[in-house]
Amino acid sequence: LTQIHRGKMVNATRMSKEEKRKTILGIYHGTKQVYTEKEILTLGSKSGVNSNTVVDINQSLVDDDLVDKEKIGGSNYFWSFPAKKDRVLQLQHEQTLQSIEGLQKKTTEASVVLADVKRGREDENGERAKKLARLAELSKERQVAEEELGSLMENDPQALADLKKELDLVKQAANRWTDN
Repeated sequence: LTQIHRGKMVNATRMSKEEKRKTILGIYHGTKQVYTEKEILTLGSKSGVNSNTVVDINQSLVDDDLVDKEKIGGSNYFWSFPAKKDRVLQLQHEQTLQSIEGLQKKTTEASVVLADVKRGREDENGERAKKLARLAELSKERQVAEEELGSLMENDPQALADLKKELDLVKQAANRWTDN
């Protein structure tokens, strides 16, 4: 983006959200002081962050535990020290290492189980593939037979007799009601 400022062309680049976060976090880490929301708003604006977004960016830093917030009386106070970020990263690193160890254990356990299962299934003659093909063939035949059975059920003599009996009962009931 280019803007005209006092008759000169000035390149004004927009800051990304991450750049805004780094700028506001840099304010905290550079001064190592505690600020009110109003103070951080003015300092953020002076640092080049749009004043409309300073509050949102600051809140996202609080949500990510990079900035601490405490309400004292009627005011909110914010602070962040460089060591906090280091500690958070160290804790995340430790948690990642623990999860890696846990996943490695699960992987070794799964490979042992897989080896046990494979032990009884060695296929030297290719019989497993033949049996699987035969199983697929038989299941197709079964499906065809079940479809044929379903179509034959529609013309089942017993079912037709039951329908005829039910029809007679309905006729008798209708005659009873109309005779009265």
